[in-house]
Amino acid sequence: MAAGNDGAKTPEDDDPFGYLYADGQAAGARAPQGGGYGYPGPAAQPGVPRTSYNQVRTVGERQYGGHGQAQVPQQAPYGQQQGYGQPHPQYAAPETYPGGGQHRPGPSQPAPRGSGGGRGPNTKGLLIGAVAVVAVVVLGITAAVITNAGDDSDNAGGGGKPTGAPTQVSESPSVDPSSSSEPPLELPQQDAATLKLGGSAALAKDIKGAEGADGAYVTGFNAIGSSVTWQAEVPSAGSYYLYVRYAIPAKDANATLTVNDTANSNPIGLKNFIGSSDPNLEKNWQTTWAPVTLKEGQNTIKLSCETGNQCDAVFDWLKISKTKLSG
Repeated sequence: MAAGNDGAKTPEDDDPFGYLYADGQAAGARAPQGGGYGYPGPAAQPGVPRTSYNQVRTVGERQYGGHGQAQVPQQAPYGQQQGYGQPHPQYAAPETYPGGGQHRPGPSQPAPRGSGGGRGPNTKGLLIGAVAVVAVVVLGITAAVITNAGDDSDNAGGGGKPTGAPTQVSESPSVDPSSSSEPPLELPQQDAATLKLGGSAALAKDIKGAEGADGAYVTGFNAIGSSVTWQAEVPSAGSYYLYVRYAIPAKDANATLTVNDTANSNPIGLKNFIGSSDPNLEKNWQTTWAPVTLKEGQNTIKLSCETGNQCDAVFDWLKISKTKLSG
């Protein structure tokens, strides 16, 4: 028993759908006369219980109106809505509308792909997006290549600084004239035997180890007034080094150096630099040097045995150099 229902008055009312069947109709079942939800019907009568909350009709009883599609009622303008308690037209049965219920349009079917009435996948948008991605990748690779090329050119200049470290300035190494791209200056070297001899100076070839032509050298220098004079030509004025190869009998010697008629205040040393104790001149060939200032062009360089000099020496060659020589 449902709430609000006091039970059926007759057995045929036990089954509210009995009127739909032949045996129910034979037993006297009849279709209810009250309207269901949304259907107009007689008002409730005092003292008569409702037989059902859902009122139905006999199959085929519903009548449809005129031909044509159902018309949707127009909604009342704002401020003129349906009054409270009155049935809203949107909730009325379809058959209450003019021509209601005859034709119900089916659900709209999606248009076939590629037809003019529908929209297919946005292939143009996808293509534009793909082209944009490729363009971004190409720009990124181009920027990386340009940056790397800039880093390589900076490093080619002689060393960049480490990341995060302060810039350090290193001292440039000294330049070796022999490794310079410019050809070295052709500075003169002359065998002593080809120089102008003065006093008791003379040529000899009996001591081995001389580097002059045919082993010739200058001897007889150990007398006052003996000299050798050289006319040396240099490309430019400046400071130079005069190198002299000589041999001594294992004891120090010296001589007076005169450049362009100006004698040096200090004699050029012809010392026993190799520390030999053998007086044999053949075993005592060695080299000494002295700074000289020369003018551009021809210069007169003279070695002489003057008073106060120790001149027991023989000479092999003289040479002008812009830098100090090793050895």
